[in-house]
Formats: sequence, structure tokens, C-alpha cells
Amino acid sequence: MEIKRVTLDEWGQLLPASGFEVFHTPEALSVLDAHTSGDLQLLGGFKGKSPVALLPAFVRELSVGRAVFSPPPGMGVPRLGPIVMPNSPKRSKQESVTRAFVEGVIEELDANDPLSLLRMQCSPSFTDPRPFNWEGFNVEPAFTYLVDVDKPDIETVLEPFSRSRRREFRRATETELSVTREGMAAAERIVNHVGDRYDERDDIGRVPWPYVRDLLEALPDRSRVYVARDPTGEYLSGIITLISDEMVYFWQGGVSESYEATDDGDGGTVSVNSLVHRTIIEDALTDPEFSDVGYYDLVGANTRRLCAYKSKFGGQLSPYYVVESSGMSTTLAKAGYRFLTRHR
Repeated sequence: MEIKRVTLDEWGQLLPASGFEVFHTPEALSVLDAHTSGDLQLLGGFKGKSPVALLPAFVRELSVGRAVFSPPPGMGVPRLGPIVMPNSPKRSKQESVTRAFVEGVIEELDANDPLSLLRMQCSPSFTDPRPFNWEGFNVEPAFTYLVDVDKPDIETVLEPFSRSRRREFRRATETELSVTREGMAAAERIVNHVGDRYDERDDIGRVPWPYVRDLLEALPDRSRVYVARDPTGEYLSGIITLISDEMVYFWQGGVSESYEATDDGDGGTVSVNSLVHRTIIEDALTDPEFSDVGYYDLVGANTRRLCAYKSKFGGQLSPYYVVESSGMSTTLAKAGYRFLTRHR
């Protein structure tokens, strides 16, 4: 197998018809490159003239060694990593392609140098991380929840939900709240809302607004901004979604907010975000632009506190893999990753 560096234009032509994340698109990678220190390096694995694998890597030269990331830290990218597209259905051929590509990119990126730090969060479609382990890297599973939206109607989607979550979804539609798709001003409000909540918890999860703005501008057909407002038009909460060919991603927003209902017959409070999530799911069911979308990705099932909330959507627990250098101690690697997350 030959490992070649390709341009963004070439990358867009090499992407397969399915099996990649929204951040694998050339438009998203271009924005990440503009807002991330280090160099975007696009690697393709070729058998003759046929592309069989791809990897976007962000490489940062440090005072000692180098850091190789896919995705880059601190940019709100849930997963990236390699795309493998062997041209044979045989298991032996598929494993051969994956093994050769992993070996090739590790050599090309000098990722097995003792002073290098490599970290990848791979797509769920990358199902065989063993070659990384065989090359001396740590491989650990991580998880996300995927809500099946390839259903005939909303009630069918709700069947696996917990009883309390179904009740929230139904009650929310009986209030005077409204959810609409809006533009950049609303998106900035959502980003600031999330950032304020992170600041309250002294968390480092805030993503910069200029980056989000540029990403939404670059992905007009792969992003939507949903905002919940009360009858007076006051902002309550919102969610920014991103869209791949197969999934809608719950990307930014969704700060927990409740609303004191007065006209739903039951009184009491309702979950604002239940109405936002319901609207997103209804769009996935009925909007022709979502005809190929099969899942609503809740983006992450790895934080205990959040899993108590997300598990009530009844989504399937889908694994993906995190690959990390083991040449340095795990403590040092994680400390370096946290530092780079804070200093993107």
C-alpha cells in the first residue's frame, strides 16, 4: 500500500458514499484547519490507483516531540479518525487493508516516536482498531447513544423511550412554547448559553463562537439551529445540530431548562429541551433533506451524570474506539492532552 498526502479538493473526491462523519467533509476540515494550531495533513492509502483508506490528522510540533490528533482537541468534534474502504468483501482482505494502512500512517506521521503523542477518537464505522494495539498504542472503547429515527412516525420512535421521557415529549407539545429554526444570532446565543454553564462549573468545554460561526457558514446544508421561545418571544434554550449523510448530531446546546406551563391542562413545569429534541426528531422523520438519515446521535455516552439523562431516549449503545500513545506514561499523555485542549 502506498500512503499519499492529498489536497482538500482531492479529499472530497475520495470520500466514500457512506461511513464517514460530518467532520470528515472537506468543508468542516477546512474550518478546523483555520481555527486549530498545527497542520492539517490528509493521508490516503492507495492500492495502485484505487483509494482504500483515508485519515485526516492535525499535527502540532512541540518544543519536545510532536502531537498528532484526529480530531483536534477543544473543538467540539466528537469523532474523526480513519476511514477504511476496502474493495473486497472478504474479511481477510479487509483486515489486510486496515493493518497496512495503520502501519503506513504511523510511519508517515512518525507517531511511534517516544516523544510523539497520538490521540484518535474514531468513527463507529471504524470497527477494527486492533492494528493500533499491535503497534503498541492503547485502544479503549467509548460509547454514544444512537436513537433510531428510521421509523414511520414519532410515536414509533418514542416506544423505546422511558415512560417519563415519553410523557415529557408529549406534554411539551401541549404548552404555548414554540421551536423554530433560526440563524446566526440564535446560534451565538446558544453557544454563549452553553459557555456560561461551563463557566459556572469551571469546565473547559466551551467552544469559541468564531469557530462555530465559520463552521455553520461552511455547512449550510449540514447544520440547523433550533430555538425554543416562550409566548413573548424570549429565548429559553436551543440546540445546534450537524448532519452527515446518515446521522443528525446533537452538537451544541441543550442546556437544561424548565418552563412553568399554564395551558397544558396539567400545570407544573415541562422540559424545554424535550420539545426541541422532539422537533429535531420530527424533522428527521418528515423532511426530504433527511431521507437517508437513520439515527439521531446524542453524541456521547461516557459521562455518568449525562447518561442518566440520555439513556431515557432508548437509543442503542454504539461503541467507538479511542487510540492513544502508550510510549509515555498514561498520566503524562493525559496531562499533555489536557494542556493542548486548553491551549488550542
